[in-house]
Amino acid sequence: MLCYEGKLSLYCFVSAVFSLALQWVFFELDVFAGDVGFWVKAGFLGAYYLVLNVAIRLKFVTKDYQIAVRATFLGAVFSLGVLIFQNCPEEYKSFGVYVTLMSVFHYSEYLGIAFCNPKTLSPDSFILNHSLHYALAAAASWVEYFIEVYFFPDMKTYRLLWLLGLVLCFTGEALRKLAMITASKNFSHIVQFERHQGHELVTHGVYSLMRHPSYVGWFWWSIGTQVVLANPVCFIIYTVASWKFFHDRIFMEEITLLNFFGEDYYKYQQRVSTGLPFIRGFKVEL
Repeated sequence: MLCYEGKLSLYCFVSAVFSLALQWVFFELDVFAGDVGFWVKAGFLGAYYLVLNVAIRLKFVTKDYQIAVRATFLGAVFSLGVLIFQNCPEEYKSFGVYVTLMSVFHYSEYLGIAFCNPKTLSPDSFILNHSLHYALAAAASWVEYFIEVYFFPDMKTYRLLWLLGLVLCFTGEALRKLAMITASKNFSHIVQFERHQGHELVTHGVYSLMRHPSYVGWFWWSIGTQVVLANPVCFIIYTVASWKFFHDRIFMEEITLLNFFGEDYYKYQQRVSTGLPFIRGFKVEL
């Protein structure tokens, strides 16, 4: 059963996405005469989003408002991505795909925790404020994309390339969410340094194939976003930076897991790899 906060976020996300249905009624069924371009539709989305924000400001307070405003924002971002894909020139369509991917990833992170481990749920579970480095990496990918669109627009029109990126993103996303569902109450966005009551070592399902499936999924998803954008520079940077981040994160986390579970985790390490290339994790040398 989805908790109250999860239902609230879902209502708000869907309410923002509903703008696409309204646009179809207004602009595709000839309610308004004449051809309507992207900027008119984007303006409609902006006005609709503003109305939603006024409504949730009047309706909700404190924590509920923080959840509602984030879910509504991500729903509007999803709608914007669809509008870009449907109405912009060919060289911009991949950016529309990327925008929807970003929206779905961040919203599904919150919804996944709402399903699996609602006790740890908070507005931070959207991971919109993940880190300064994460924000700078995203901004760098946008800068590269629009510079290359301006100077080399043809390189952004290879649909086969961004379809490959979609496969990477969908595969990574599915793997990460499967890991969340499998770990259930043992999954958290924050590395735990104290073992809480009921915290169990999960070694079944997807965890029988790799020790860190959620990180593996996130690794391939992040790289896939740059394939979608056809960003050669950021593809290399994301690959190196993501590998380094997860290398350090796994090393730190496995020290904690060995402290929590001792020999059980040591035996698990011997049987199953981390799942990420050339990352061994923390190994106890006997």
